[in-house]
Amino acid sequence: MQRRAFLLGAPLVVAGCAGGDSVWAPDSAVNATMFLGTGPKALTLYTMRNIGSGNGAHSSILIDASQRVLFDPAGSFANARIPERNDVLFGMSPQIEDYYVSYHARETYYVEGQRVVVSSDVAEQALRLALAYGPVGQGSCTRAASAILGQLPGFESIRSTLFPNALRNTFAMLPGVELTEYREADGDDKSVAAAQIDAALKASQ
Repeated sequence: MQRRAFLLGAPLVVAGCAGGDSVWAPDSAVNATMFLGTGPKALTLYTMRNIGSGNGAHSSILIDASQRVLFDPAGSFANARIPERNDVLFGMSPQIEDYYVSYHARETYYVEGQRVVVSSDVAEQALRLALAYGPVGQGSCTRAASAILGQLPGFESIRSTLFPNALRNTFAMLPGVELTEYREADGDDKSVAAAQIDAALKASQ
């Protein structure tokens, strides 16, 4: 098992599901930040887990298709420089992905990333499903993530569930899954994490 810590050094967000409001970034913002991956097409299931109990608190899916997006249903990670359309975050470069994971990994929660390489057709189907899903209400993040995954060829074993660990455990049984664990020792003040990430994004532009 690999472990990686990001070096923002920021207190981070409460891992969980919150939201449900409709958000629709304009075409100009989406097109300006679109990130095209250069590696194989892949899906990565992220699960935020309590360090003390191991219980899952949130699920999201990084979709590396014709463009790289994150389906973060009912998630609280947001920044004005990262366009969003109803829980789909655009411009998911490796740097933004690192910020997302670091935002969640802290002294009380760690993050598991389960990555599986897929065909271009499967990746594109996942992208279409995520874009069409619509805003997700509080407490329904894993239901939304499992609903999308379960419609994909090769993922028929995934059933609808409300429980992040149940989805994580079923996903782990798929052929070729690579697991990465992310841990940090930051505190729980999500406003500090958000401010540091915002400053880093400003500096990089």
